[in-house]
Order: sequence, then C-alpha cells, then structure tokens
Amino acid sequence: MSTLTSEGNAQEGTLRRFVRHLLYVMTDNPVTAVAFALFVLIVIAALFGPWLVPYNPLATDSSSTLQAPSWQHWFGTDHLGRDVFSRVVVATRLDLMIAVTAVVIAFVVGSMLGAIAGFYGGWMDRITGRLMDTIMAFPLFVLAMGIVAAAGNTIENIIYATAIINLPFYARMARTEVAVRRQAGYVQAARLSGNRDWRILAFQIFPNSLPPMMVQISLNMGWAILNAAGLSFIGLGVSPPTPEWGIMVAEGANYIVSGQWWLAVFPGLALMLAVFTFNLLGDGLRDLVDPLRRT
Repeated sequence: MSTLTSEGNAQEGTLRRFVRHLLYVMTDNPVTAVAFALFVLIVIAALFGPWLVPYNPLATDSSSTLQAPSWQHWFGTDHLGRDVFSRVVVATRLDLMIAVTAVVIAFVVGSMLGAIAGFYGGWMDRITGRLMDTIMAFPLFVLAMGIVAAAGNTIENIIYATAIINLPFYARMARTEVAVRRQAGYVQAARLSGNRDWRILAFQIFPNSLPPMMVQISLNMGWAILNAAGLSFIGLGVSPPTPEWGIMVAEGANYIVSGQWWLAVFPGLALMLAVFTFNLLGDGLRDLVDPLRRT
C-alpha cells in the first residue's frame, strides 16, 4: 500500500513540475504564450469545428451565391451559396490531420534512421546518407507532386508524399546530434554500467537530442500544411467539394478580378495564421523538452 502511495506521489510531483515549467516557459516568452494560444484555437477548430459552425459546409443555396461578408455570413458565400466561414473552420481538421500525420511519420522514421546512423556509423551511415541525398536532390514540392501524381490523388498519398520529403530534415539532424554525443562522459558511464547500446541510444542520447528537433517539428508542421494546400491548389490534392484551404484559395482566385475577394482572402488568412502559429511554436517546444531549461 505504501509503495502505491509513493508511486502516486511521484507521478503527482512530476506532473506538478511539468505544469510549473510550462507556466515558466509561457511567462518567460510572451510570444510563446501567444503561439500556444493560437495553437489551442486551431486544435479546438479542428476537433469541434463541424459542431461550432453555423451552416453545413457542403450545403448549397442558389439564392445566396457570392454574397459579401455580413452578419448572416461572416466570411460571405461562394459561387454555390456555401458559407465560407463554415468551410474555413471545418477545413482546419483535414489540413491539420494531414500535417500532423505526415510530420509524425517523418519524425519517427527519419530520427530513427539518423540516430542509428550517427551512433554506429560505417555502412549504415553511408547508406542512410546517400538515401537522404537522393531525396534532397529533387525540389521537394516537385518531388511531392511526382509521388502523388504517380501513386494516385488520395489523402493517404498526400500524407506519404509529405512525410517522404520531410525525412532528410530529421535524419540529418538526428545523425548530427547523436554523433556529437555518442562519446560523451555520461554515455561512457552508462556503457561501463552494463547498459546495452540500444538502451543507451534510447534513454541517454536520444532524449538529449530532442530540443533542436522540436523546432524542426514545428517548422515542418507549417511546411506540411503549405504542401498539402499547394497540392490541392494545383489539382493534385484533396478533391472538391471537400472543405480544404488550398482548394478554396484556388476556387476563389477565379473571382478576385470580378470583386469577390473574400473567397480567396479568408482561406488564405487561415492558412497564413496556421503557418505563423507553428513557426512561433518551435522555441516554446524546445524549451519544454530541453532538460537544461527545466526548473
């Protein structure tokens, strides 16, 4: 009974320290606090958007086509009478899902390959390096276009293409961070204590390599959203009538000349806000996971 109580107290103490450190990071850098607030807003829109919007994003109304922003339609309506505000909010879920899934795949696979290459070196390092060089030899967006065009125009293929073009960032960074630390004193102490290589890599070296990669994750989130929207903009991404920022900007671009500016401006602003948020979020994530910044 006392053992369970002590474990519960330890977990509670860890949670309390994490919350204290989170509050410290927020107050230490107001920009980080703003970025986290915007991130929470984006997550709420992604999770609860379909229940928060005033109109069905797919419902058409021929009597309300191309209406300017008003109290009834905050962002106006499109050429089919659909509410632009509802479509912009609901599109957050799809764009965020594509970005998160692609970045998670790229981070897990890329950091694993890079960490193994940096720790062991030799033929593993050479093969991984040449593979990443091959990917980086192509313009990344053009490579994503080629993958989606060859594999098929589906959400799954967009995710895989976005993950592939982001692999080199994590592989190279993980390789460099692990290679620098593999001869550190605490690594040698862990090895002399009888720890196996995989345990040293997983619990000693890799956690200390995470802070710089957190910044890369945040930057890649913004790039992944732009990549998905760009593919949709040129017709290789999500297919209409699914609400998606890139599709909405592409459709709205046809009406800018005739004065219906809201069709492209509001989806473009949502896209800009998402990328801006993730670019600002990087420093805060680094501070949260950096052992040297914990108080």
